Amino acid sequence: MKVLLGISAALLVSTAIPHFAAAKDGPIDLVKAAVAAEGGADALKALKGLAIKGTAKHWEPGQSFKAGGEPRFLGDTTFSMTVDLTKGSARIDLDRSMQYPAVAMVRYTEVITPTMGFVTDAKGSTAASGMRVAAQSRELERASPALLLKALDDPKNVASAGQQKLGKASLPAVIYNDGGTKFTILFDPKTHLPAAIRTLDDDNIFGDANYDLVLGDWKAVGGVQVAHSLSYDLNGIKVGEAKLTEVSVNPSIADGAFAPSDAVKAAAKPPMTGHVPYQWVLRRIALARFLDDDSMFYPTASPPKTVELAPNVAQVITGSANNLIVNMKDGLAIFDAPFGEPQSKYVIEQAKAKFPGKPIKYLILTHHHMDHTGGMRTFAAEGATIIVPAPDKAYFEKDLKTVHTVVPDELQMHPRKVQVVEVKDQMTLKDEQAEIKMFRIDNPHVDGMLTIQVVQPNIVWVTDLWSPARDTVKTPNSEAYAAALKKLGISGATLAGGHGANGKQSDLEALMASK
Repeated sequence: MKVLLGISAALLVSTAIPHFAAAKDGPIDLVKAAVAAEGGADALKALKGLAIKGTAKHWEPGQSFKAGGEPRFLGDTTFSMTVDLTKGSARIDLDRSMQYPAVAMVRYTEVITPTMGFVTDAKGSTAASGMRVAAQSRELERASPALLLKALDDPKNVASAGQQKLGKASLPAVIYNDGGTKFTILFDPKTHLPAAIRTLDDDNIFGDANYDLVLGDWKAVGGVQVAHSLSYDLNGIKVGEAKLTEVSVNPSIADGAFAPSDAVKAAAKPPMTGHVPYQWVLRRIALARFLDDDSMFYPTASPPKTVELAPNVAQVITGSANNLIVNMKDGLAIFDAPFGEPQSKYVIEQAKAKFPGKPIKYLILTHHHMDHTGGMRTFAAEGATIIVPAPDKAYFEKDLKTVHTVVPDELQMHPRKVQVVEVKDQMTLKDEQAEIKMFRIDNPHVDGMLTIQVVQPNIVWVTDLWSPARDTVKTPNSEAYAAALKKLGISGATLAGGHGANGKQSDLEALMASK
Protein backbone atom coordinates (compact mmCIF):
# COMPACT_ATOMS: atom_id res chain seq x y z
CA MET A 1 0.00 0.00 0.00
CA LYS A 2 1.35 3.39 -0.93
CA VAL A 3 0.89 6.24 1.52
CA LEU A 4 -0.13 9.28 -0.42
CA LEU A 5 -0.81 12.98 -0.46
CA GLY A 6 -1.84 14.40 2.90
CA ILE A 7 -2.27 17.99 1.75
CA SER A 8 -5.20 18.31 -0.59
CA ALA A 9 -4.25 20.71 -3.35
CA ALA A 10 -7.35 22.74 -2.70
CA LEU A 11 -6.02 23.77 0.70
CA LEU A 12 -3.21 25.61 -0.94
CA VAL A 13 -4.29 27.95 -3.71
CA SER A 14 -6.51 31.04 -3.69
CA THR A 15 -6.06 34.73 -4.50
CA ALA A 16 -7.77 38.10 -4.08
CA ILE A 17 -7.00 41.84 -3.77
CA PRO A 18 -8.39 44.30 -1.24
CA HIS A 19 -10.44 46.81 -3.26
CA PHE A 20 -14.07 46.02 -3.92
CA ALA A 21 -16.95 46.48 -6.34
CA ALA A 22 -20.60 46.64 -5.37
CA ALA A 23 -22.53 43.44 -6.02
CA LYS A 24 -25.97 43.48 -7.63
CA ASP A 25 -28.70 40.91 -7.16
CA GLY A 26 -27.98 38.60 -10.10
CA PRO A 27 -25.66 35.57 -9.76
CA ILE A 28 -23.25 36.72 -12.47
CA ASP A 29 -23.04 40.11 -10.72
CA LEU A 30 -21.76 38.35 -7.60
CA VAL A 31 -19.08 36.73 -9.73
CA LYS A 32 -18.20 40.06 -11.38
CA ALA A 33 -17.90 41.73 -7.98
CA ALA A 34 -15.65 38.95 -6.72
CA VAL A 35 -13.39 39.11 -9.77
CA ALA A 36 -13.17 42.89 -9.33
CA ALA A 37 -12.37 42.42 -5.65
CA GLU A 38 -9.63 40.02 -6.64
CA GLY A 39 -8.04 42.70 -8.80
CA GLY A 40 -9.94 42.30 -12.02
CA ALA A 41 -9.76 39.82 -14.85
CA ASP A 42 -6.56 41.21 -16.32
CA ALA A 43 -4.69 40.96 -13.01
CA LEU A 44 -5.85 37.40 -12.45
CA LYS A 45 -5.05 36.36 -16.01
CA ALA A 46 -1.51 37.67 -15.48
CA LEU A 47 -1.14 35.19 -12.61
CA LYS A 48 0.50 32.18 -14.29
CA GLY A 49 1.82 30.27 -11.30
CA LEU A 50 2.45 30.14 -7.57
CA ALA A 51 5.21 28.89 -5.30
CA ILE A 52 4.00 28.16 -1.78
CA LYS A 53 5.40 26.93 1.51
CA GLY A 54 3.34 26.19 4.56
CA THR A 55 2.14 23.87 7.27
CA ALA A 56 -0.97 21.76 7.57
CA LYS A 57 -2.96 19.64 10.01
CA HIS A 58 -5.60 16.97 9.49
CA TRP A 59 -8.35 15.38 11.57
CA GLU A 60 -10.63 12.40 10.90
CA PRO A 61 -14.16 12.24 12.38
CA GLY A 62 -14.54 8.65 11.16
CA GLN A 63 -11.67 7.54 13.42
CA SER A 64 -12.81 9.22 16.64
CA PHE A 65 -12.28 7.50 20.00
CA LYS A 66 -15.99 7.75 20.76
CA ALA A 67 -18.67 7.31 18.11
CA GLY A 68 -19.71 10.80 17.06
CA GLY A 69 -17.02 12.29 19.30
CA GLU A 70 -14.10 14.63 18.64
CA PRO A 71 -12.32 13.91 15.34
CA ARG A 72 -8.99 12.13 15.75
CA PHE A 73 -5.92 14.32 15.16
CA LEU A 74 -3.83 12.69 12.46
CA GLY A 75 -0.63 14.75 12.35
CA ASP A 76 1.30 17.79 11.15
CA THR A 77 2.75 18.44 7.72
CA THR A 78 5.22 20.88 6.23
CA PHE A 79 5.09 21.31 2.47
CA SER A 80 6.31 23.23 -0.52
CA MET A 81 4.16 23.48 -3.61
CA THR A 82 4.58 24.69 -7.18
CA VAL A 83 1.46 25.36 -9.23
CA ASP A 84 1.35 26.01 -12.96
CA LEU A 85 -2.02 27.72 -13.35
CA THR A 86 -1.80 27.76 -17.15
CA LYS A 87 -1.49 23.97 -17.31
CA GLY A 88 -3.53 23.08 -14.25
CA SER A 89 -0.63 21.11 -12.75
CA ALA A 90 0.81 21.01 -9.24
CA ARG A 91 3.84 19.50 -7.54
CA ILE A 92 3.94 19.16 -3.75
CA ASP A 93 6.83 18.01 -1.57
CA LEU A 94 5.54 16.79 1.79
CA ASP A 95 7.12 15.99 5.11
CA ARG A 96 4.45 14.50 7.37
CA SER A 97 4.72 13.83 11.08
CA MET A 98 1.94 11.29 11.59
CA GLN A 99 0.47 10.80 15.06
CA TYR A 100 -2.36 8.41 14.08
CA PRO A 101 -2.91 5.60 13.21
CA ALA A 102 0.80 5.22 14.01
CA VAL A 103 3.60 7.59 14.94
CA ALA A 104 5.73 7.84 11.82
CA MET A 105 7.53 10.23 9.48
CA VAL A 106 6.21 10.07 5.92
CA ARG A 107 7.97 11.88 3.09
CA TYR A 108 7.03 11.97 -0.58
CA THR A 109 6.41 14.15 -3.61
CA GLU A 110 3.01 14.35 -5.28
CA VAL A 111 2.41 15.51 -8.86
CA ILE A 112 -1.04 16.12 -10.35
CA THR A 113 -1.71 17.09 -13.96
CA PRO A 114 -5.03 17.26 -15.83
CA THR A 115 -4.41 13.82 -17.36
CA MET A 116 -2.56 11.80 -14.71
CA GLY A 117 -0.67 11.87 -11.42
CA PHE A 118 2.12 10.11 -9.58
CA VAL A 119 3.79 9.82 -6.21
CA THR A 120 7.53 9.58 -5.58
CA ASP A 121 9.07 8.39 -2.33
CA ALA A 122 12.24 6.58 -1.27
CA LYS A 123 11.08 3.47 -3.14
CA GLY A 124 10.54 5.26 -6.46
CA SER A 125 7.61 6.66 -8.45
CA THR A 126 4.16 5.12 -8.79
CA ALA A 127 1.29 6.15 -11.06
CA ALA A 128 -1.78 7.37 -9.18
CA SER A 129 -5.19 5.76 -9.54
CA GLY A 130 -7.82 7.43 -11.69
CA MET A 131 -9.99 8.15 -8.65
CA ARG A 132 -7.12 9.92 -6.95
CA VAL A 133 -6.31 12.01 -10.03
CA ALA A 134 -9.99 12.99 -10.29
CA ALA A 135 -10.25 13.91 -6.61
CA GLN A 136 -7.09 15.96 -6.50
CA SER A 137 -7.84 17.66 -9.84
CA ARG A 138 -11.20 18.74 -8.47
CA GLU A 139 -9.49 20.20 -5.42
CA LEU A 140 -7.04 22.15 -7.57
CA GLU A 141 -9.95 23.50 -9.58
CA ARG A 142 -11.93 24.34 -6.44
CA ALA A 143 -9.32 26.76 -5.16
CA SER A 144 -7.77 28.04 -8.36
CA PRO A 145 -8.20 31.77 -9.07
CA ALA A 146 -9.14 30.65 -12.58
CA LEU A 147 -12.42 29.22 -11.22
CA LEU A 148 -14.10 32.62 -10.97
CA LEU A 149 -12.67 33.70 -14.31
CA LYS A 150 -14.17 30.56 -15.90
CA ALA A 151 -17.50 31.32 -14.26
CA LEU A 152 -17.36 34.92 -15.51
CA ASP A 153 -16.79 33.70 -19.06
CA ASP A 154 -19.47 31.00 -18.77
CA PRO A 155 -22.58 32.79 -17.45
CA LYS A 156 -24.99 30.14 -18.79
CA ASN A 157 -23.60 27.73 -16.19
CA VAL A 158 -23.88 30.20 -13.31
CA ALA A 159 -27.08 30.21 -11.24
CA SER A 160 -28.21 31.67 -7.97
CA ALA A 161 -27.83 29.53 -4.86
CA GLY A 162 -29.69 32.03 -2.70
CA GLN A 163 -28.38 32.47 0.84
CA GLN A 164 -26.16 29.67 2.13
CA LYS A 165 -25.20 28.96 5.73
CA LEU A 166 -21.53 29.02 6.72
CA GLY A 167 -21.31 28.50 10.45
CA LYS A 168 -23.75 31.05 11.92
CA ALA A 169 -23.54 33.37 8.91
CA SER A 170 -25.91 33.45 5.95
CA LEU A 171 -24.03 34.42 2.77
CA PRO A 172 -25.03 35.13 -0.85
CA ALA A 173 -23.96 32.32 -3.14
CA VAL A 174 -23.93 31.06 -6.71
CA ILE A 175 -23.72 27.61 -8.23
CA TYR A 176 -21.18 27.17 -10.99
CA ASN A 177 -21.49 23.98 -13.00
CA ASP A 178 -17.90 23.44 -14.05
CA GLY A 179 -17.81 20.54 -16.47
CA GLY A 180 -20.16 18.44 -14.38
CA THR A 181 -18.83 19.51 -10.98
CA LYS A 182 -21.18 21.82 -9.12
CA PHE A 183 -19.29 24.34 -7.03
CA THR A 184 -21.34 26.48 -4.67
CA ILE A 185 -19.39 29.70 -4.14
CA LEU A 186 -20.25 31.71 -1.03
CA PHE A 187 -19.29 35.39 -0.93
CA ASP A 188 -18.41 37.75 1.90
CA PRO A 189 -20.99 40.55 1.51
CA LYS A 190 -18.56 43.14 2.92
CA THR A 191 -15.50 42.36 0.81
CA HIS A 192 -17.21 40.51 -2.07
CA LEU A 193 -14.40 37.94 -1.91
CA PRO A 194 -15.17 34.21 -1.95
CA ALA A 195 -15.65 33.12 1.66
CA ALA A 196 -16.04 29.42 0.92
CA ILE A 197 -16.23 27.06 -2.04
CA ARG A 198 -18.55 24.13 -1.44
CA THR A 199 -19.36 20.81 -3.02
CA LEU A 200 -22.06 18.35 -2.02
CA ASP A 201 -20.22 15.06 -1.57
CA ASP A 202 -21.24 11.52 -0.77
CA ASP A 203 -19.85 10.17 2.48
CA ASN A 204 -20.27 6.57 3.62
CA ILE A 205 -21.27 7.68 7.12
CA PHE A 206 -22.68 11.22 6.78
CA GLY A 207 -24.50 10.65 3.48
CA ASP A 208 -24.95 13.86 1.46
CA ALA A 209 -22.39 16.17 3.06
CA ASN A 210 -21.28 19.77 2.49
CA TYR A 211 -17.54 19.90 1.89
CA ASP A 212 -16.24 23.46 2.26
CA LEU A 213 -12.96 25.17 1.50
CA VAL A 214 -13.09 28.21 3.81
CA LEU A 215 -10.73 31.07 2.95
CA GLY A 216 -9.24 33.70 5.25
CA ASP A 217 -6.22 35.76 6.35
CA TRP A 218 -5.76 37.54 3.02
CA LYS A 219 -2.37 39.13 2.42
CA ALA A 220 -0.88 41.06 -0.50
CA VAL A 221 1.59 39.11 -2.62
CA GLY A 222 2.94 40.45 -5.91
CA GLY A 223 0.03 42.80 -6.56
CA VAL A 224 -2.72 40.34 -5.63
CA GLN A 225 -4.13 39.04 -2.36
CA VAL A 226 -3.53 35.47 -1.25
CA ALA A 227 -5.56 33.63 1.38
CA HIS A 228 -3.01 32.44 3.93
CA SER A 229 -5.49 30.54 6.10
CA LEU A 230 -7.41 27.71 4.47
CA SER A 231 -9.70 25.20 6.10
CA TYR A 232 -11.63 22.15 4.94
CA ASP A 233 -14.89 21.50 6.77
CA LEU A 234 -17.18 18.48 6.36
CA ASN A 235 -20.71 19.36 7.52
CA GLY A 236 -19.12 22.03 9.71
CA ILE A 237 -16.47 19.67 11.17
CA LYS A 238 -12.90 20.71 10.46
CA VAL A 239 -10.99 17.90 8.76
CA GLY A 240 -7.99 19.90 7.47
CA GLU A 241 -6.28 23.26 7.59
CA ALA A 242 -3.26 24.91 6.02
CA LYS A 243 -1.29 28.00 7.01
CA LEU A 244 0.82 29.51 4.23
CA THR A 245 4.16 30.88 5.40
CA GLU A 246 5.71 31.91 2.05
CA VAL A 247 4.01 32.71 -1.26
CA SER A 248 5.48 34.06 -4.50
CA VAL A 249 3.73 34.60 -7.81
CA ASN A 250 4.83 33.60 -11.30
CA PRO A 251 7.85 31.56 -10.19
CA SER A 252 10.29 30.09 -12.66
CA ILE A 253 9.19 26.49 -13.17
CA ALA A 254 11.83 24.02 -14.29
CA ASP A 255 11.28 21.99 -17.40
CA GLY A 256 10.12 18.56 -16.39
CA ALA A 257 8.85 19.63 -12.94
CA PHE A 258 5.64 17.70 -13.60
CA ALA A 259 7.02 15.07 -15.96
CA PRO A 260 6.72 11.37 -15.05
CA SER A 261 9.26 8.69 -15.84
CA ASP A 262 8.60 6.54 -18.88
CA ALA A 263 7.51 3.66 -16.63
CA VAL A 264 5.05 5.83 -14.73
CA LYS A 265 3.76 7.37 -17.94
CA ALA A 266 3.07 3.91 -19.34
CA ALA A 267 1.10 2.99 -16.22
CA ALA A 268 -0.69 6.33 -15.85
CA LYS A 269 -4.45 6.41 -15.29
CA PRO A 270 -6.72 9.20 -16.58
CA PRO A 271 -9.07 10.89 -14.12
CA MET A 272 -11.97 8.67 -13.07
CA THR A 273 -15.37 9.78 -14.31
CA GLY A 274 -18.79 9.11 -12.87
CA HIS A 275 -19.21 8.52 -9.14
CA VAL A 276 -15.78 9.38 -7.76
CA PRO A 277 -15.53 8.53 -4.02
CA TYR A 278 -14.08 11.96 -3.23
CA GLN A 279 -14.38 11.84 0.54
CA TRP A 280 -12.89 8.37 0.81
CA VAL A 281 -9.94 9.36 -1.37
CA LEU A 282 -9.13 12.70 0.26
CA ARG A 283 -9.51 11.58 3.85
CA ARG A 284 -7.77 8.22 3.52
CA ILE A 285 -4.89 10.08 1.92
CA ALA A 286 -4.81 12.39 4.94
CA LEU A 287 -4.80 9.28 7.15
CA ALA A 288 -1.84 7.87 5.16
CA ARG A 289 -3.86 4.69 4.62
CA PHE A 290 -5.12 5.16 1.08
CA LEU A 291 -5.20 2.11 -1.18
CA ASP A 292 -4.36 3.85 -4.46
CA ASP A 293 -6.15 1.51 -6.85
CA ASP A 294 -9.25 1.99 -8.95
CA SER A 295 -10.55 -1.39 -7.83
CA MET A 296 -11.14 0.64 -4.64
CA PHE A 297 -11.04 -2.00 -1.92
CA TYR A 298 -8.31 -4.37 -3.12
CA PRO A 299 -5.07 -4.17 -5.12
CA THR A 300 -5.67 -5.06 -8.77
CA ALA A 301 -2.61 -7.32 -8.71
CA SER A 302 -4.03 -9.22 -5.72
CA PRO A 303 -7.78 -9.80 -6.09
CA PRO A 304 -9.94 -10.70 -3.07
CA LYS A 305 -10.09 -14.31 -2.02
CA THR A 306 -12.46 -16.27 0.16
CA VAL A 307 -10.68 -18.69 2.51
CA GLU A 308 -12.55 -21.43 4.34
CA LEU A 309 -11.41 -21.47 7.97
CA ALA A 310 -13.90 -24.16 9.04
CA PRO A 311 -16.85 -25.93 7.37
CA ASN A 312 -19.27 -23.06 8.10
CA VAL A 313 -16.78 -20.18 8.45
CA ALA A 314 -15.14 -18.25 5.61
CA GLN A 315 -12.89 -15.20 5.63
CA VAL A 316 -12.97 -12.70 2.76
CA ILE A 317 -9.44 -11.28 2.44
CA THR A 318 -9.08 -8.15 0.29
CA GLY A 319 -5.55 -6.88 0.95
CA SER A 320 -7.01 -3.98 2.91
CA ALA A 321 -9.91 -4.71 5.28
CA ASN A 322 -11.61 -8.10 5.55
CA ASN A 323 -14.94 -9.75 6.43
CA LEU A 324 -15.91 -13.03 8.09
CA ILE A 325 -18.94 -15.11 7.02
CA VAL A 326 -20.60 -17.59 9.38
CA ASN A 327 -23.23 -19.99 8.06
CA MET A 328 -26.00 -20.46 10.64
CA LYS A 329 -29.06 -22.68 10.28
CA ASP A 330 -31.47 -19.99 9.12
CA GLY A 331 -29.14 -17.38 7.66
CA LEU A 332 -25.70 -15.85 7.49
CA ALA A 333 -23.84 -13.64 9.95
CA ILE A 334 -21.25 -11.26 8.49
CA PHE A 335 -18.56 -9.58 10.58
CA ASP A 336 -17.74 -5.94 9.73
CA ALA A 337 -18.60 -3.87 6.64
CA PRO A 338 -15.37 -2.25 5.40
CA PHE A 339 -14.93 0.58 2.90
CA GLY A 340 -18.39 1.06 1.40
CA GLU A 341 -21.00 -0.43 -0.85
CA PRO A 342 -18.64 -1.94 -3.47
CA GLN A 343 -17.01 -4.25 -0.92
CA SER A 344 -20.30 -5.08 0.80
CA LYS A 345 -21.90 -6.06 -2.51
CA TYR A 346 -18.91 -8.27 -3.30
CA VAL A 347 -19.05 -9.98 0.11
CA ILE A 348 -22.81 -10.52 -0.16
CA GLU A 349 -22.31 -12.15 -3.56
CA GLN A 350 -19.53 -14.36 -2.20
CA ALA A 351 -21.58 -15.34 0.85
CA LYS A 352 -24.65 -16.28 -1.19
CA ALA A 353 -22.56 -18.22 -3.68
CA LYS A 354 -20.81 -20.21 -0.95
CA PHE A 355 -23.96 -20.80 1.10
CA PRO A 356 -26.83 -20.83 -1.45
CA GLY A 357 -30.33 -19.96 -0.34
CA LYS A 358 -29.24 -18.31 2.89
CA PRO A 359 -30.31 -14.70 3.64
CA ILE A 360 -28.00 -12.20 5.31
CA LYS A 361 -29.46 -12.32 8.81
CA TYR A 362 -26.91 -10.45 10.94
CA LEU A 363 -24.19 -7.87 10.44
CA ILE A 364 -21.91 -7.66 13.48
CA LEU A 365 -19.76 -4.51 13.64
CA THR A 366 -16.66 -4.57 15.82
CA HIS A 367 -16.51 -0.76 16.20
CA HIS A 368 -17.61 2.47 14.55
CA HIS A 369 -14.52 3.43 12.51
CA MET A 370 -15.35 4.26 8.89
CA ASP A 371 -13.04 1.65 7.36
CA HIS A 372 -15.07 -1.08 9.09
CA THR A 373 -18.59 0.36 8.85
CA GLY A 374 -18.80 2.30 5.57
CA GLY A 375 -20.65 -0.58 3.88
CA MET A 376 -23.17 -1.15 6.69
CA ARG A 377 -26.15 0.29 4.84
CA THR A 378 -25.81 -2.29 2.05
CA PHE A 379 -26.31 -5.11 4.56
CA ALA A 380 -29.20 -3.18 6.11
CA ALA A 381 -30.83 -3.10 2.68
CA GLU A 382 -30.57 -6.92 2.69
CA GLY A 383 -32.65 -6.99 5.88
CA ALA A 384 -29.80 -7.79 8.27
CA THR A 385 -30.08 -6.99 11.95
CA ILE A 386 -27.15 -4.72 12.85
CA ILE A 387 -25.30 -5.67 16.06
CA VAL A 388 -22.96 -3.06 17.54
CA PRO A 389 -20.98 -2.45 20.75
CA ALA A 390 -22.30 -0.17 23.49
CA PRO A 391 -22.63 2.80 23.54
CA ASP A 392 -22.95 3.11 19.76
CA LYS A 393 -26.57 2.21 18.97
CA ALA A 394 -27.75 5.81 18.49
CA TYR A 395 -24.75 6.56 16.24
CA PHE A 396 -25.59 3.72 13.87
CA GLU A 397 -29.33 4.45 13.93
CA LYS A 398 -28.46 7.99 12.81
CA ASP A 399 -26.25 6.58 10.04
CA LEU A 400 -29.14 4.45 8.79
CA LYS A 401 -31.34 7.57 8.53
CA THR A 402 -28.90 9.66 6.50
CA VAL A 403 -29.85 10.73 2.98
CA HIS A 404 -27.73 9.48 0.06
CA THR A 405 -28.87 11.25 -3.11
CA VAL A 406 -25.45 12.26 -4.49
CA VAL A 407 -24.60 8.56 -4.94
CA PRO A 408 -27.78 6.61 -4.14
CA ASP A 409 -26.97 3.40 -2.28
CA GLU A 410 -29.09 0.28 -1.88
CA LEU A 411 -30.77 1.49 1.31
CA GLN A 412 -31.60 4.86 -0.28
CA MET A 413 -33.16 3.12 -3.27
CA HIS A 414 -34.85 0.36 -1.25
CA PRO A 415 -35.58 1.79 2.22
CA ARG A 416 -36.67 -0.54 4.97
CA LYS A 417 -36.90 -0.67 8.74
CA VAL A 418 -33.65 -1.89 10.29
CA GLN A 419 -33.12 -3.24 13.80
CA VAL A 420 -29.96 -2.19 15.67
CA VAL A 421 -28.99 -4.26 18.71
CA GLU A 422 -26.37 -3.12 21.21
CA VAL A 423 -23.95 -5.40 23.08
CA LYS A 424 -23.37 -3.91 26.52
CA ASP A 425 -21.15 -6.70 27.86
CA GLN A 426 -21.71 -10.08 26.16
CA MET A 427 -24.21 -11.51 23.69
CA THR A 428 -24.69 -14.91 22.05
CA LEU A 429 -26.29 -16.03 18.79
CA LYS A 430 -26.87 -19.80 18.78
CA ASP A 431 -28.71 -22.41 16.79
CA GLU A 432 -28.17 -26.10 15.94
CA GLN A 433 -25.45 -25.21 13.45
CA ALA A 434 -23.37 -22.39 14.95
CA GLU A 435 -22.71 -20.43 18.12
CA ILE A 436 -21.35 -16.89 18.02
CA LYS A 437 -20.29 -15.05 21.17
CA MET A 438 -19.68 -11.29 21.18
CA PHE A 439 -17.66 -9.63 23.92
CA ARG A 440 -17.29 -5.89 24.49
CA ILE A 441 -13.64 -5.35 25.49
CA ASP A 442 -11.69 -2.43 26.92
CA ASN A 443 -8.85 -1.09 24.76
CA PRO A 444 -7.01 2.18 23.96
CA HIS A 445 -8.11 2.28 20.31
CA VAL A 446 -11.81 3.03 20.61
CA ASP A 447 -14.60 3.31 23.19
CA GLY A 448 -16.81 0.46 22.07
CA MET A 449 -15.08 -2.62 20.59
CA LEU A 450 -16.28 -6.18 20.07
CA THR A 451 -14.20 -9.29 19.69
CA ILE A 452 -16.25 -12.16 18.31
CA GLN A 453 -15.85 -15.90 18.82
CA VAL A 454 -17.28 -18.61 16.60
CA VAL A 455 -17.31 -21.17 19.37
CA GLN A 456 -17.10 -24.71 17.97
CA PRO A 457 -14.16 -24.18 15.59
CA ASN A 458 -12.80 -21.61 18.13
CA ILE A 459 -12.24 -18.85 15.58
CA VAL A 460 -11.99 -15.34 17.02
CA TRP A 461 -12.43 -12.18 14.95
CA VAL A 462 -10.07 -9.31 15.84
CA THR A 463 -10.01 -5.89 14.23
CA ASP A 464 -7.37 -3.13 14.53
CA LEU A 465 -6.02 -4.20 17.93
CA TRP A 466 -3.84 -6.89 16.33
CA SER A 467 -3.60 -8.00 12.71
CA PRO A 468 -2.61 -11.68 12.35
CA ALA A 469 0.24 -12.46 9.96
CA ARG A 470 0.99 -8.74 9.70
CA ASP A 471 1.71 -7.09 13.07
CA THR A 472 5.02 -8.17 14.61
CA VAL A 473 5.61 -5.35 17.10
CA LYS A 474 4.05 -5.22 20.56
CA THR A 475 1.74 -2.19 21.01
CA PRO A 476 -0.68 -0.96 23.69
CA ASN A 477 -3.50 -2.21 21.46
CA SER A 478 -2.13 -5.74 21.13
CA GLU A 479 -1.32 -5.84 24.84
CA ALA A 480 -4.90 -4.84 25.67
CA TYR A 481 -6.24 -7.47 23.30
CA ALA A 482 -4.08 -10.27 24.72
CA ALA A 483 -5.22 -9.27 28.21
CA ALA A 484 -8.87 -9.31 27.10
CA LEU A 485 -8.60 -12.84 25.69
CA LYS A 486 -6.99 -14.02 28.90
CA LYS A 487 -9.74 -12.41 30.99
CA LEU A 488 -12.41 -14.04 28.81
CA GLY A 489 -10.75 -17.45 29.19
CA ILE A 490 -10.27 -17.87 25.45
CA SER A 491 -7.29 -20.05 24.52
CA GLY A 492 -5.98 -22.03 21.59
CA ALA A 493 -8.01 -19.99 19.10
CA THR A 494 -7.47 -19.21 15.45
CA LEU A 495 -7.42 -15.42 15.22
CA ALA A 496 -8.97 -14.11 12.01
CA GLY A 497 -8.15 -10.50 11.22
CA GLY A 498 -10.17 -7.54 10.06
CA HIS A 499 -6.80 -6.54 8.62
CA GLY A 500 -3.98 -8.89 7.67
CA ALA A 501 -5.05 -12.52 7.33
CA ASN A 502 -5.38 -15.15 10.06
CA GLY A 503 -3.05 -16.80 12.55
CA LYS A 504 -2.84 -18.55 15.88
CA GLN A 505 -3.55 -17.15 19.31
CA SER A 506 -0.18 -18.61 20.29
CA ASP A 507 1.46 -16.16 17.86
CA LEU A 508 -0.02 -13.27 19.82
CA GLU A 509 1.02 -14.87 23.11
CA ALA A 510 4.58 -15.30 21.82
CA LEU A 511 4.64 -11.61 20.88
CA MET A 512 3.47 -10.68 24.37
CA ALA A 513 6.27 -12.81 25.88
CA SER A 514 8.94 -11.07 23.77
CA LYS A 515 10.94 -8.12 25.04
